[in-house]
Amino acid sequence: MRGGGGRSTEVRAEARAEKRADAAGSGSLTQLINRAARRISAFDTSHPLAWDLLLTGCLLIGGTVDLLSGGWRSVAPNPDGPLWAAVVCTVGCSLAVPHRRTRPLETLLATLPFALLLAWSGAGLQVAVFCQLIVVFNIALRLPMRQLALTAVLLNVPLAVGAARFPEDNWVIAFQSSLTSFVVVALLGIVMRTRQEYTASLRERAKQLEIERDQQAQLAAAAERTRIAREMHDILGHNLSVITGLADGGSYAAKKNPQRATEALHAIATTSRQALTELRRLLGILQNDAPAELTPQPGLGDSDLGQLIDGVRAAGLPVHITATGDLEAVTTGRQLTVYRVIQEALTNTLKHAGPNATARVTLSRTPESVTAEITNTGRATESSAGGHGITGMRERTALYAGTLDVGPLPPPAGGWRVHLHLPNDEDDRL
Repeated sequence: MRGGGGRSTEVRAEARAEKRADAAGSGSLTQLINRAARRISAFDTSHPLAWDLLLTGCLLIGGTVDLLSGGWRSVAPNPDGPLWAAVVCTVGCSLAVPHRRTRPLETLLATLPFALLLAWSGAGLQVAVFCQLIVVFNIALRLPMRQLALTAVLLNVPLAVGAARFPEDNWVIAFQSSLTSFVVVALLGIVMRTRQEYTASLRERAKQLEIERDQQAQLAAAAERTRIAREMHDILGHNLSVITGLADGGSYAAKKNPQRATEALHAIATTSRQALTELRRLLGILQNDAPAELTPQPGLGDSDLGQLIDGVRAAGLPVHITATGDLEAVTTGRQLTVYRVIQEALTNTLKHAGPNATARVTLSRTPESVTAEITNTGRATESSAGGHGITGMRERTALYAGTLDVGPLPPPAGGWRVHLHLPNDEDDRL
């Protein structure tokens, strides 16, 4: 059900469209007719009762003038027909017209007895004909097309009665005139109905486009929230894990080796500053009032990977890395994906592998793909494969149609393995 707000929106939109139409051009005949039609339609829609009273009043006034002037006798088959019959038919047909909107076929049936009375008495009233044609227009406008055949039959029944009652008149012309009037009025109703249906389809299409636009905006916002949450998880999860490892190592070394404790504190401060810098960059993107500080995303260069590996080693996890191929030639998005997968895998190793664990990172680039394998010698636990980290890695991998395999290594070696495979773009191949 359409609410008041939706209706007021449509009215405002139609008003704006009317103003634009009024402003366009200098007033050609077509524009004047369209403008008048829009205003009449708007008045009819907003004030149906006033329009019905106005139309009924005009019909009654026209019929009264015709009756008082005696003009109806000049076209009547029986000029000596009773005046009371003409009066009754004028009033009856005119008063039936206001119901043409909601029940047009019933309204035509209501005028049929008056039309039969006119045909039987021989009185000829143009007002009665106009009333029936108005009802025919509404039948063509509002009812199924098959109702028009019944309407044509009902219009010609009074003519058949009149032809049987007054056979000396030329009823062929009357039948031809009735048929011509019916066809013209029915076609006008069909044209108006087609235009209304076309306009309604345009409005529905515009409404659907607005809904689709809002849905696309919501999906884009949800995707952006997911991306930001994934980035923040990678930044905070990795750096906090490194800080935790450094703090634990510093606390153990504080009593026996104060120098190592001082180095651990210095590494904690460095890692914290790096994490804050990345968070400021990420959160700065969300601020509309101030430009964000732009810095390159981490990639597979020696500086970025070296800084990552050094931080993990400083937290107490020995890491061995092997790289083959020109990794820096990989596209920026793929480099970031590989970097984040390595970061998340090493972070999970810090969290779950336990003491005395070691890790190995193997990177390789071929003409068809870039692969990364991260393994560790620690214990494999269920928590190693849980949480948002593995989900984030899979989401990043899916963006580039890659594959990610995560699972424990077979005994007796044990440990955990993360294997990433990303196919290259055509422009990214050697």
